[in-house]
Amino acid sequence: MKGNPLSDAMQKVAALSIWRGPVAPEPLGGGITNQNFTVADEAEKFVVRVGNDIPQHQVMRFNERAASQAAHAAGLSPEVVHTEAGILVLRFVEGKTLSEADVREAVALEKILPLIRRCHTEMPKHVRGPVLMFWVFHVLRDYAHTLREGDSRHLPRIAGLMDTAKELEATVGPVEIVFGHNDLLAGNFIDDGDRMWLIDWDYAGFNSPLFDLANLATNNELAPIQEEWLLTTYFGRAPGAELWRRYGAMKCASLLRETMWSMVSEIHSTLDFDYAGYTAMNLERFERALAANTKDR
Repeated sequence: MKGNPLSDAMQKVAALSIWRGPVAPEPLGGGITNQNFTVADEAEKFVVRVGNDIPQHQVMRFNERAASQAAHAAGLSPEVVHTEAGILVLRFVEGKTLSEADVREAVALEKILPLIRRCHTEMPKHVRGPVLMFWVFHVLRDYAHTLREGDSRHLPRIAGLMDTAKELEATVGPVEIVFGHNDLLAGNFIDDGDRMWLIDWDYAGFNSPLFDLANLATNNELAPIQEEWLLTTYFGRAPGAELWRRYGAMKCASLLRETMWSMVSEIHSTLDFDYAGYTAMNLERFERALAANTKDR
């Protein structure tokens, strides 16, 4: 008889040897890859992330650990205080977890973009040991194999989506390599009132800066004028036609990755989350972005 995954994870967290006394872990909502808990230990508070490797999503916990430690050293994320197999313990940050609407506020974007730039330029100075590369088009090809092997309900779409991905990869062309976060959902930003924090490094790795910029825009539905500000501020010059084409292709790739991530999660995840609804939402966003991108060529 199988146990309750949430209860099992909670017991595992409570039994960690680092606590100074008895603790009562509290589930922390919002995670769609891990089980997350807050733990009050005497006067201090922590976040505990529970999750093993997820090969279907190319999530490897050694990589998340290295990126999380480097992110703290770079001044982006809270301190990692303990790690062991399937466990990552960080100091708790008291603040507001952003929504998509929050990210679209100019004051938030002006705090977020420097975090992204610091991630790209400072993380390589601090990250230790082997880390992954996140190339979205490889991820998409691998997702297609996983969906075929899992007899996904989305199989009739896969061939067409892969043809589109091939065209998008050709449009993106050669890229500069930086260290990317690669999962810029609104919920991965926390505003403590004084500063912004960037958290959750499951998908971190070397990548093109265009992916993080496109990922931020697509996940939070930035307006075209905000995207122009994003590119102009990041690159220090107004974007020309070539940059717009490459960025537009990466936007579509970002949305396709989020869509296929959810398709894979529909058949492989054990977490209590509406992946079918998430697939539908991101598929609609992808189709809308692809139509706009095709029109603009």
